This record gives sequence, C-alpha cells and structure tokens, in this order.
Amino acid sequence: MDLREYMSVRRAYNVVRQSVASSERLTFEEFAILCRLDASEGPMNTSSIAEYQGALRPTMTHRTNHLAGLGLIERAPGERDRRNVVCSISDLGRERVRELCGLTRAKIRSGRSLSRTSPERIEKYVDAMGSFFCNAGDLVLLGLLASEEGELTVMQLVDALGLLQPTVSMSVSSLVEDGMLARDAIPRGGRGAAATLTPEGYAVARELEDGIARIVVRRGPRRARRSAVEGDAGTDGTASEA
Repeated sequence: MDLREYMSVRRAYNVVRQSVASSERLTFEEFAILCRLDASEGPMNTSSIAEYQGALRPTMTHRTNHLAGLGLIERAPGERDRRNVVCSISDLGRERVRELCGLTRAKIRSGRSLSRTSPERIEKYVDAMGSFFCNAGDLVLLGLLASEEGELTVMQLVDALGLLQPTVSMSVSSLVEDGMLARDAIPRGGRGAAATLTPEGYAVARELEDGIARIVVRRGPRRARRSAVEGDAGTDGTASEA
C-alpha cells in the first residue's frame, strides 16, 4: 500500500465517522476488526485479534466489548480455554461493514487514490490497515508529508484528514512542543499560521510511510469476464485477474 491510498481511506472514514451518531461511532480500529471477522472463515479469539492489531489485551477487550455492546459481534468462551474469549461477527455486524464500506468509498474524492474502486475492495483495505495503528498526531505528520505544498494550516489539515478542528489543533500544538512541527509566527494571506515538518518530524513521518508500504492488501479471487464486454480474454477464453 502506498501513502496516497492509506490517506484516502483514512480521510474518507474520518468524514463518515463524524456523520454517525456518537453512540454508534466506531474507531478505525474497531471498523477494521469487523472487516477482519467478516473475512475470517470462522470465529477468532481475542488474542489472535490483539496480535493482528498489535494491541495489548486490555485494549482489545475494550474494543470488542464496545462492538459486542452494539450487537456487531458475538462473544463466547473458548472451547479449550474459557478465559480466551472467541469473537464472531453478527448479521448486524456484516450489514454495518457493507454500510460503512459503501459510505467510505463514496467519500473518497474524485481523482484521489481508490476513488474508482469498489466497496468490497475498501473492506480489504480496511482489514489490512487495521494492522498498522496511527493516532491523530501521526495522521497530521503524514498529511504534511503527502502535501504538495509542504505546509498546511490547521483548517487545511482538517480538510485533508477529515478530522475535527479541535483534534487537529491539539495534535499540532503537541507536535510543535515535541519538536516535530514548526509554525509560522505570521499568518499567511489570512489563512492562519502554517505548520511544516521539522527534520525530526520528517524522519518520523517517513518511518510511518515505510510502515504503510509494508501493509499488504489481499487480492480478490479470480473472476471470469466476458471477452465481448471486457475485451481482455485470452486465447483459451479465460480472462486476466481483476
């Protein structure tokens, strides 16, 4: 996966998340758990899900408790070790995956990476991205790294990331204190002070980008296509992989 693809999906889901009632909002990590369970051939125990997301057991317990409370997954004691809870996606959870993937796909702007992909493909991306954790501050660093201008105001970052303005403002202030960002003392053209990556921030952003590059998105199954429609069938009548 490349940085543009990652940012397209994260921004789109951030926008979708803000439109959902607060009582039903899912973090990106919780959304990814649903996608992983939906794609799984059977139930998964919490330790396997925690390993997939690189999360501590208490963190995973909190996430699965929230999903179970919303009726999106079902939890049961393990057959061999009743202390190891087994999770499976519910019918409601599958419906939510379809809904969120469709909404996320629709919020990817025309011309951006993955703007022409399918909701089914978005599910595979979210599943894969669930293995790589990025907080709001990380997204700010990545947003600046991906910016063609190399500098963005808080409001431009809000637009680029799909996050709320208070979240972005607090993240920028914290990154400035940590020496990751620098801010212009004088607003430019009435836009507000622009933030730029410091050498330290650039190094961290590149490390994050390297982690994103290691994310592998599963390909879909081979599907036969009618050569009369697609025009890509081979001499034996079979079509190339999607």
